[in-house]
Amino acid sequence: MDPESALRHFLLALSALFSIVNPIGSALIFAQVTADKSHAQRVELSKRIGFYATLIMLSALWAGAPILNFFGVSLGALRIAGGLVVAASAWVLLNAPEARDARRQAEASQPEAGQVADIAFFPLTLPFTTGPGTIAVAIALGSNRPEGMDERLGFYLGTSLAALAIAVMVRFAYGSADRVVNLIGPVGARVLGRLAAFLLLCVGTQITVAGVVDVLGPLLAARH
Repeated sequence: MDPESALRHFLLALSALFSIVNPIGSALIFAQVTADKSHAQRVELSKRIGFYATLIMLSALWAGAPILNFFGVSLGALRIAGGLVVAASAWVLLNAPEARDARRQAEASQPEAGQVADIAFFPLTLPFTTGPGTIAVAIALGSNRPEGMDERLGFYLGTSLAALAIAVMVRFAYGSADRVVNLIGPVGARVLGRLAAFLLLCVGTQITVAGVVDVLGPLLAARH
């Protein structure tokens, strides 16, 4: 296994997942929707959400692309579609982040006060923390897996560690949501979100370009 390959895939997956999950910005909303909870309950929630988020991201990374391939979706088509979805999500984040945050807050606030275990998975993990956008990004990343077995091991190691890193960030950002609110504030979170959205747009474009090359490459080669 090539360590450089694993590191490269780790950085790509980390930047993409961080951009769509946005642990810091999500922590600000988490602090609002759990205002009626004690600090101990917030910490317990953050642990459960981090665990559930890990399962969701790893499942999408490992199994998302093979399942779609099983239904006849080619790797090139999967990359193009996944890249477009990622880029579209990033474009929305760039142009209307407030609307997205308001929607996420509404989703997270649907259940009234309840037991910690009852709301940890739904709605605070799905769809609030790792919703359809995160799953689409993870599947798109999984579609970029290399063909060679040696490099594929580096790919799965790097992307899996990236998912774990994001889950750890979520756990600690949510667990210390009050401090995050005081330290960064709404303006800082908005700036960070815009920068992350632009990075996500670049990642989505790169995935789409890789898909186009996969589709057009054999056609162009056959003409020569």
